[in-house]
Amino acid sequence: MGRLRTEIAQTRPDLLAPAVAEALTVWPAEAPIDADQVLVAPIDPGLADTAAFCEAYGVGLAESANCVIVAGRRGEATRYAACIILATTRADVNGVVRRHLDVRKASFASMDDAVALTGMEYGGITPIGLPASWPILVDARVVAAPHVIVGSGVRHSKIAIAGPALGALPGAEVIDGLARDAA
Repeated sequence: MGRLRTEIAQTRPDLLAPAVAEALTVWPAEAPIDADQVLVAPIDPGLADTAAFCEAYGVGLAESANCVIVAGRRGEATRYAACIILATTRADVNGVVRRHLDVRKASFASMDDAVALTGMEYGGITPIGLPASWPILVDARVVAAPHVIVGSGVRHSKIAIAGPALGALPGAEVIDGLARDAA
């Protein structure tokens, strides 16, 4: 995990968005790890974006996972979902995600919508603590990773977690081919 100084996330609510801290108190019993195995590390908030973070903290892109919020529309209805993909990949929003959400058009949610709907900071959004009605689409490569670094809901820290645990979150669906290798 590079040069990150990790601690048990539940002991550091100051490093978590409120929804993330709350989600850790109701951690799924079927998850492959216990909540006390979810770790958090403080970082420079100016380095929260993936490329800058990985370079500054010595974390490989293949160990870093991004949580992107997608908005899909069918008629007047908008459906939101989170996609968890490795930083070495890109979500197939117009193919796999659009079909999975059963919408005519899908795109990345606007920054304002993503922040308002999640209660998390842009650049720190994480699948832990998202609205319960949202599907969490997890690329199979994330679940296959022994551990990944994801956002913590705020820009001044990151969470280190076993990849398989992200596939066990409430509302999570593991999807093979959700993401494609980045060019």
